[in-house]
Amino acid sequence: MELKLYNTLTREKQVFTPIDPDNVRMYVCGPTVYDYAHIGNARPIIVFDVLFRLLRHIYGPEHVTYARNITDVDDKINARAREEGVPISDVTARTTKQFLEDIAALGVLPPTVEPTATGHIAEMIEMIKMLIANGHAYEADGHVLFNTPSMKDYGQLSRRSLDEMIAGARVDVASYKKDETDFVLWKPSDADTPGWDSPWGRGRPGWHIECSAMSWKHLGEVFDIHGGGIDLQFPHHENEIAQSRCAFGHKVMANVWMHNGFLQVEGQKMSKSLGNFITINELLEKWPGEVLRFNMLRTHYRQPIDWTEKSVQESWDILEGWYAKASPAGAGPNLTGEVLEALLDDMNTPKAIAALHQMDDAERASNLAALGFAGDLTDPRAGDVDEAKIEAAIARRLEAFKAKDFAEADRIRDELTAQGIQLRDSKDSETGERVTTWELKR
Repeated sequence: MELKLYNTLTREKQVFTPIDPDNVRMYVCGPTVYDYAHIGNARPIIVFDVLFRLLRHIYGPEHVTYARNITDVDDKINARAREEGVPISDVTARTTKQFLEDIAALGVLPPTVEPTATGHIAEMIEMIKMLIANGHAYEADGHVLFNTPSMKDYGQLSRRSLDEMIAGARVDVASYKKDETDFVLWKPSDADTPGWDSPWGRGRPGWHIECSAMSWKHLGEVFDIHGGGIDLQFPHHENEIAQSRCAFGHKVMANVWMHNGFLQVEGQKMSKSLGNFITINELLEKWPGEVLRFNMLRTHYRQPIDWTEKSVQESWDILEGWYAKASPAGAGPNLTGEVLEALLDDMNTPKAIAALHQMDDAERASNLAALGFAGDLTDPRAGDVDEAKIEAAIARRLEAFKAKDFAEADRIRDELTAQGIQLRDSKDSETGERVTTWELKR
């Protein structure tokens, strides 16, 4: 069974050969827990959950180690805690719980290990000591910085020019830096900011060293696969590679680097200023998690995805049709036939979905179960429907028709449609009067 994966580091699709088939190791960057995760955050979570399932299918569940971290020390978290007037731990505990509940609704398996940054400060300090000893880092003005010119082949992952690196990293100008591309490994904390004792004074880690330390702790100095969104390729993943390679002296940090493409909403970049910033939690109030999962997998993970209301509705309709014939609930999960072949070819989920359309009902249900679908399309809003109010609105609409106030009748219909209520008009066979029925639709 030959698995091929596209390696961002080499810019080619290659046969995946694990370092140790008895312990295939994968690390994926998780959330920074200061707010609800948005739908873009859900993409790597779903993508690498499918890869996790595929690796478990190939090598056996007991032979795959998947680490996905929680970043619970960060300046965004500090700012949110100050804004709310609560301890940092209140923000991180609440937001972590929200995140885990949201992604569980997307059918995501728990990773083998879910390390937190605050639980690995000792490993970060140890790595920074190694980098200083190896001549790749230096202390300056209470900070410790990685000296990028000390690594002759820095930039292999992103393949950017020096100017592009400076622009992409949003480099802070600081008098204590030896080179403007140098980045922070450790920074000082004042009395009101979380901090830990270190050889360089009380402080906190830089973002990049966190993932290097956590992956080292749980997967070793070199491991098989490192994944994340394309937005993390530079500077985060580039700097992880620099830290880990220079600390341990290896040619690579991970053999395969995988990145999922960007997500936009209704043809536009997602942003709060455009009013199209959507959280996973908000979507789960409108759609079943399985519909969101399926919609994400209809686009190949390396391609950009345009998240639209129309595409989510189409995903609902497809799953609803399949589930009516044979639900994945209770089916023996197994990846077979052309679905498996498609996944082995760099996780080609659109091709796998095309194959699902051609399968008989039982085999399709088995493959869907293996892909994380449980056959649950319970409408999240079903319990919120006030039938009395709907019937009252329909009665007002019928009165408007009788009064020939068609504008009012249309207004009421549009108002109900916006709530997901679909009206059907017919005539009573005996009286000839208009009769209206309704159902909850997407």
